[in-house]
Amino acid sequence: MDFDLTQEQQMIYEYGHRLAKKYDRKYWMACAEKREFPTAMYQQVAADGFLGLMVSEKYGGSGLGMIEAALFSEGLAEAGIPMLSLIVGATMSMSPIDKFGTEEQKQRYLPDCCKGKIRFCFAITEPNAGTNTMLATTQAREQNGKFYLNGQKTFITDAEGSDFGLVVTRTTPHDKVKKKTDGFTLFIVNMNDPRITKQYIPVSVTIPEKQWQLFFDNVELGPDDALGEIGRGFDILFDSLNPERILAAGIGVGLGRYALERAVAYCNERRLFNDVPIGAYQGLQHPLAASKTEIEMASLMTRKAAWAYDKGLPSGEYANMAKYYAAEAGCRAVDNAIQCFGGNGFTKEYGIFDIYPLIRLMRTAPINREMILNYIGEHVMGLPRSY
Repeated sequence: MDFDLTQEQQMIYEYGHRLAKKYDRKYWMACAEKREFPTAMYQQVAADGFLGLMVSEKYGGSGLGMIEAALFSEGLAEAGIPMLSLIVGATMSMSPIDKFGTEEQKQRYLPDCCKGKIRFCFAITEPNAGTNTMLATTQAREQNGKFYLNGQKTFITDAEGSDFGLVVTRTTPHDKVKKKTDGFTLFIVNMNDPRITKQYIPVSVTIPEKQWQLFFDNVELGPDDALGEIGRGFDILFDSLNPERILAAGIGVGLGRYALERAVAYCNERRLFNDVPIGAYQGLQHPLAASKTEIEMASLMTRKAAWAYDKGLPSGEYANMAKYYAAEAGCRAVDNAIQCFGGNGFTKEYGIFDIYPLIRLMRTAPINREMILNYIGEHVMGLPRSY
């Protein structure tokens, strides 16, 4: 594995800092506090050609890989402007369509997605299934050559602002399949269909993207709305989970770095005792140094996971470890950074505490740390299944 970035990869990684010159942390927080999608920034990303990093050039994308997407995610967060919509919307929908869609689907959706003309959300989580997707009950029932979608999804990011959603359904109920992974189908659904009801979920984490519950009431779909083969959608779904975890890890790494850079600058300027910068005191210096080490270790695992994915190698082990460790290291980094600011760390003026809710969310979403540890224990270490 080559640890050197190409010139193109370095440019992608540094893009966040260039973008932040126009759309900085203050812009991102202003959108977050108003619960307003950062449309202007999103459109700038589209205009600069970064929405379709993993989409084939034929359909308006850049034709690059997971390493570039991870660098992009990491770089944006490092500039203080993490964009969750680029994970759960753009990447988790555009890439599967590019990889598994029909030619008609690719031509219909991907060019406009890459230009930022249309947005996608990704709908998988259900209130009664949670992380156990096998128990999903949202069903697309076939009748006379059509499918009728009924059910409910929850915590769907940017559902109201999205034009389409990639919706995980069952075309065969879980109690009627031979294998629990059989019977899944992903459908491309028009989110403006009047038979879809959207209910806003107020959350305490200050982010621009809103969360929604979705209720489907006999939403009519055609076979051409299905992504891939009917009943074989779990393969597509499984292929989407590792990228999601890799990109989430990139956000954790980036936010950790952002917090540490803020803390280092403050510790070099702030003087209290004997006119010495407080950064000279080991009580502050050592926690920051430890967090810096942890963040860089998380970054390496994230890039290894992305490298394995691009090589077509099994990447679940690395993707889960990267997501777990990036969230843990990110939380500690932000916590240590806040401590350096003392009382100032809790003020709006210094804007350091407002990083914490999002980085803390990373320990729970898009998959919680306990399920990741279950995966590592069972599938990596060979321990008995624990649940």
